[in-house]
Amino acid sequence: MKGWFGIALWRRVLGALALGVIFGAILSQALGGDAAADWLETWIKPVGDLFIRLIRMLIIPLILTTLIAGVVALGNPGKLGSIGLKTLALYFATTFFANIIGIIFGLIFRPGAGVDLGGAEPRAVSTDSASLADRLLAIVPANPVAALANGDVLAVIFFAIMLGIGILMAGHQGKKVGDLFTQAAEVVLKVTHIVMEMAPFGVFALVSFTVANQGLEALSSIAILIVAVYAGLLTHAVLVYGGLLRFVLNLPVMNFVRGMTDAIAVAYSTASSSATLPVTIANASENLGVKKSVAGSVLPLGATINMDGTALYLGILALFTAQAFGYDLTFTNYVLIALTAAIVSIGAAGIPSASLFLLAIVLGTFDVPPEQIAIIVGFILPVDRIMDMARTALNVTGDATVATAVAKWEGELDEGRFRQPADRA
Repeated sequence: MKGWFGIALWRRVLGALALGVIFGAILSQALGGDAAADWLETWIKPVGDLFIRLIRMLIIPLILTTLIAGVVALGNPGKLGSIGLKTLALYFATTFFANIIGIIFGLIFRPGAGVDLGGAEPRAVSTDSASLADRLLAIVPANPVAALANGDVLAVIFFAIMLGIGILMAGHQGKKVGDLFTQAAEVVLKVTHIVMEMAPFGVFALVSFTVANQGLEALSSIAILIVAVYAGLLTHAVLVYGGLLRFVLNLPVMNFVRGMTDAIAVAYSTASSSATLPVTIANASENLGVKKSVAGSVLPLGATINMDGTALYLGILALFTAQAFGYDLTFTNYVLIALTAAIVSIGAAGIPSASLFLLAIVLGTFDVPPEQIAIIVGFILPVDRIMDMARTALNVTGDATVATAVAKWEGELDEGRFRQPADRA
């Protein structure tokens, strides 16, 4: 066991991911796709489901404790406003670039050209959405305890910030309460470490089931779209995030990658930004040197509103639809697609395939009828998980990049820790 724990966690997670792909593919060939998926769902996938439940168990306690501890550590509520403005500005800026890259790659790869949609089974898609006023009001919890119980992340963030500010304003009388949450945050992070030791087994189980369940035949019919999405996501990560780290922040990109590998691997296997949040916070604070005052506020907000992968994906899907059904788009259509994709991606649920059901809103910009939207969703949904995994990995990478940038600009980044990769090698 000492040899097992002596291997860096990210190496174990990546090894489990590779073994899961191989095992799922071999079992699928030996038993057939459906039989292999059924066997894995019965005997192997529950390990992955347990891992996800353990991580989700930590999300709300981690957000509440680290955010309150972070506000208390700032010592000045005014500094929280500075962090918030910089965070939102960066999240919106990276989403803007994601929209552009998505449309460019949709034009370059033309994934919908010549696609046969005859075999697609239409899926009903709802376009109902809450108004902007309702969304903003929902951030303020009518009952903080209910918000905690229901896992309402934005409401918990709002309550935690208000409670942290109240502790600061209470001065000496609030010190014991502040110390309590600071110590609680440390305890929850230790529990996160315990849960993360199960990550290799959970990743193996989830990935092997996904590979067997999707099947190579399903992937071949939509291969160009998958390639276009992966290429666009990788380009965004390298140019936007890598450029921000290297040329704006003057930080080594590979140190960032090594420090966030655990979170990226978990994001890829779970396809859930919310489920990955405990790992993201742990990696950013311990490996990158992002102090808890920033990590505890920027990262939970990013897991809720920063969906660069979703924005990029929706842009490519819009062009895929136009090409498949023969729509002749104008420059105005491209602008509307980019703007709409950016807006609907903000606050998209951090759960698998949630972004696919936002597609109807984007396609409404060039009047795609409901029956065609249903066909597109039915065509893509069976293999959406493969692309959703990569989108989530990009979202988590973007969250950590923004947190690093804000931390450096606020003087809350331990650069010595960031530049020291020895314990992560």
